[in-house]
Amino acid sequence: MIATKSDTILSLLTLVGLDTEASYPALESLGDARYLRDLKINLGNVLNNNQNLSKKESLLLALSIAVNEKQQPLVDSLTTLAKAEGATDAEIAEILACTSLLSTNNVFYRFRHFVEKDYYNQTQPGIRMSIMMNPVLGKEFFELVSLAVSAVNGCELCVKSHEDSVLKHGASEARVFEAIRLAAVVKGFITLI
Repeated sequence: MIATKSDTILSLLTLVGLDTEASYPALESLGDARYLRDLKINLGNVLNNNQNLSKKESLLLALSIAVNEKQQPLVDSLTTLAKAEGATDAEIAEILACTSLLSTNNVFYRFRHFVEKDYYNQTQPGIRMSIMMNPVLGKEFFELVSLAVSAVNGCELCVKSHEDSVLKHGASEARVFEAIRLAAVVKGFITLI
């Protein structure tokens, strides 16, 4: 007997453009639990109802988290949704590159922070980061994506640095807050797909 997906699950999958016919065992094991209704509302709010992020920016931020978490079906669906909101191939490529760079930096700088030895802290990292110099999406948004990925990856040093930088590039704390809330909700959703 094939179990049918609840309306809440179908609505959740449709919200992010995922295949409603595919199997999502963890998600489906929750049936129509209250948590899924909350998740649907939370995900809808962070993707569609941000006062400080455009729909395109919300989708690009969500895409960066999906890339970071290696969730290819979600990467594909969010790419399609972001393009429908006007994201260019160059902007999508920059999200992929930024996420990769931040994953690299988060490991390196977390190590420095954890160990706290002079040699490691004073030695040049030797990690090229030319993508940060003139980003297609602009410095402020590039820093916002960097902050969101760093928060998901738990790099305290990177979070503090990117939060400071994004504010210096003109973002408000409300915009930062919404970006981090979005990253948190998307990460939570990914744990179930």
